[in-house]
Amino acid sequence: MKKDSKIYVAGHRGMVGSAIVRRLQREECVNIIIRTSKELDLRNQREVENFFQEIRPEYVFLAAAKVGGILANNTYRAEFLYDNLMIQSNVIHCAYKYGVKKLLFLGSSCIYPKMSPQPMKEEYLLSGYLESTNEPYAIAKITGIKMCEAYRAQYGCHFVSAMPTNLYGPNDNYDLNHSHVLPALLRKFYEAKINNQPNVVVWGTGKPRRELMHVDDLADASLFLMQHYDGEKFVNMGTGKDISIRELAELIKKIVCYKGELFFDTSKPDGTPRKLLDLSYLYSLGWRHKIELEEGLIHTYEDFLKNQAGKYF
Repeated sequence: MKKDSKIYVAGHRGMVGSAIVRRLQREECVNIIIRTSKELDLRNQREVENFFQEIRPEYVFLAAAKVGGILANNTYRAEFLYDNLMIQSNVIHCAYKYGVKKLLFLGSSCIYPKMSPQPMKEEYLLSGYLESTNEPYAIAKITGIKMCEAYRAQYGCHFVSAMPTNLYGPNDNYDLNHSHVLPALLRKFYEAKINNQPNVVVWGTGKPRRELMHVDDLADASLFLMQHYDGEKFVNMGTGKDISIRELAELIKKIVCYKGELFFDTSKPDGTPRKLLDLSYLYSLGWRHKIELEEGLIHTYEDFLKNQAGKYF
């Protein structure tokens, strides 16, 4: 991939896609192709076909997806399955049909079984039952992996897949009905602070453990794989470290400078008990994360105050 290559970033307005665009810009890539969802509905086969036929991108970062936390995943099960299947199927097939040199498909660590051994190795895929609350999303992402494998096997396509752990950072979604746990907690603590609320409610017991990766590290790893990896095996992406939801809440509380108490609502679901990725394969390829959690959270909170807080308060 050269600086003047045609590089299509699908989902450039999302947290992941926007981070990839920033990373490519730092590499001085001058031909980054982007389209909003109004300009190009990736669920629409005809629109995607016309786009690839006209633009002929050489490289594709497939970061477009319908995403959300436990509540959104469990509420909009049909949309999470349909939208993601259609986006992936249209983009991957047209990438093959119109001669894309290389495609990187980004999935999610939720593809692994709910009770998977920890840390989770790539070979644990499809070895047990999925977490029920996000099963439709996970099935869609597993399908994306298998599509890339199938198009590689049948057509010789250079399509690779990467499965990031839980992500956070600039341009995250802070809508409490659709967000993941970290941005939801950050917004809750900020809201409680400015409104002088006596406590913050945290879903579940606080015991589940989550691995958290700054999205700028994810973008760096994505560029690394695009440039240096062309294997059939999908690759875990993460930090190799996890933290309990209780510990995460305490850390965010400290960063936001909130003085109230925590209340854990045990009537709400915990989700998967633990999600820690085995990164042996990624490490063997030569990449490791750079941004530690507290540093990343401080920068994320600064970005929230600058670009997000005004939307909600």
